[in-house]
Amino acid sequence: MESEMKYIYTIYQKGSFAKAAQSLYLTQPALSIAVQKVEARIGMPLFDRGQKPLKLTSAGEIYIEKIEELLHIEKELQEKIQDLSDLNTGNIKIGATSYFFSYILPPVLLEYQKQYPNVQLDIVENGAYELKKMLLDKKIDLTFVSRPAKEPNFKNKFVFQDELVLAVPASFPVNEALSSFSMTSEEVLRSSPASHPAVDLKAFSDTPFVLLKSTYDLRHRARLFFETAGISPAVRMEASQMATLYALTEAGIGASFISNRIINKPSPQCLFYRIEHPEAIREMNIVTNRHCYLSHPVEKFIKLFVDYYQKK
Repeated sequence: MESEMKYIYTIYQKGSFAKAAQSLYLTQPALSIAVQKVEARIGMPLFDRGQKPLKLTSAGEIYIEKIEELLHIEKELQEKIQDLSDLNTGNIKIGATSYFFSYILPPVLLEYQKQYPNVQLDIVENGAYELKKMLLDKKIDLTFVSRPAKEPNFKNKFVFQDELVLAVPASFPVNEALSSFSMTSEEVLRSSPASHPAVDLKAFSDTPFVLLKSTYDLRHRARLFFETAGISPAVRMEASQMATLYALTEAGIGASFISNRIINKPSPQCLFYRIEHPEAIREMNIVTNRHCYLSHPVEKFIKLFVDYYQKK
């Protein structure tokens, strides 16, 4: 990238001339002069200097958009050259939710680093909606979704299914009449919830729940569970991560819907129930941008991930 583009992109990232100058090891006056030369050449300002942090003008938005396109071309060129040399080097940017990073990815990341120690793995943790936007903007190489992405720019690769179960504090009185349906954590660890009878969620109409916020796919599924059962239970608390829901349930605050894969050790504080509903089964997919070149390191990561979970 040419110096002037680098300067302008850094200002955009940092939000001020002072922070950008410090990052670029330039004086602020020198940086300002460099930007003014670009603005004089194109005949309009790139930044609204009256805003703090700085905001882009319409011309600035176009300029940054084209810089990011150039950055993507440079990245793709570097990846293709590396693939020709077959040196097993490079960089992968993996986007995932905290659930994936905490419970799904660690064994695959460990094995990948053993096999390809010269490939740099960069992880980006965010919500599923934000990650899909980052993938569309070519800021990450791949991400994961709990239902196939329908957008035409995305390519899905099915990997495995997980099952949502109802977790209920063991201290809640509702459990007493449902002993033939409840599972302990040990039972969930030993066998699939599918081998147990499903509970009727109507039994939990007066049970307080802790749920993910309304923008999350899991909250949408919970709403469908309640609608099918014809109940509207109280939502005592909302959270942003499934692991937080589980912790709140273990603490006795409310029932929650969690993946069976999050139950990885005995938890006497909870009892678990299978849900008979199509939305209780989630299809986990790796998603890539179909308009982006997949480097050899990315392809090898996808293959390793798929092989690991489809052989389990």
